[in-house]
Amino acid sequence: MGRYRGRVLAALAAMTWVGGSAAASDLEAGKKLADQGSSNGAMACVACHGPDGGGNAAAGFPRLAGLDAAYIARQIQAYREGARGAPVMAPIVAGLSETDVANVAAWYASLAVPKATPAPADQALLEEGERLATRGNWANGVPACVTCHGPGGRGVDENFPPIAGQHATYLAAQLRAWKAGERKNDPLGLMKVVAQRLTDREIDAVAAWFAHQPPSAE
Repeated sequence: MGRYRGRVLAALAAMTWVGGSAAASDLEAGKKLADQGSSNGAMACVACHGPDGGGNAAAGFPRLAGLDAAYIARQIQAYREGARGAPVMAPIVAGLSETDVANVAAWYASLAVPKATPAPADQALLEEGERLATRGNWANGVPACVTCHGPGGRGVDENFPPIAGQHATYLAAQLRAWKAGERKNDPLGLMKVVAQRLTDREIDAVAAWFAHQPPSAE
């Protein structure tokens, strides 16, 4: 546990430095970009992420509304650098300037989290997901998800995103991407190590449980 916490602290330091480079933002310009796209070929974000930023569970497009602006900007940068593989996102982010990135990230961060109804899930699967999320599986070297993502998975500032209330399809896809080495923007490979120790059922379980959690404290 102590070794794991040390790696987390090192990751926090690295990510905080990146987030500190974010440019000043213009919310109106960010909204226009999200709604209409850019003249450089970036399509409108609402086409996939919805007019309220709630995403699309069936398609696996994540909710962006209410996420930290620095976190969103960092993900866009990861798509640009190829650290996140996504054929759909790659041509879109290529058409964004640094100012565009700061603006659209700030816009989505400013939005209230829309109410969403998670897909039904088997009770046994949800209970398994809760165990992994809140207690981990230390016999297999898997820490509790809330160790980094905070109580209830509601996130810790810009460093660890909120995953409570996020679509299960998206969460499961990201865990499998880390497991397969297709997503590589986690500092020090923390998520890769965790994902590689999860079975497919455990991935589905923890994704389903977080999808059923309220995105904010009740």
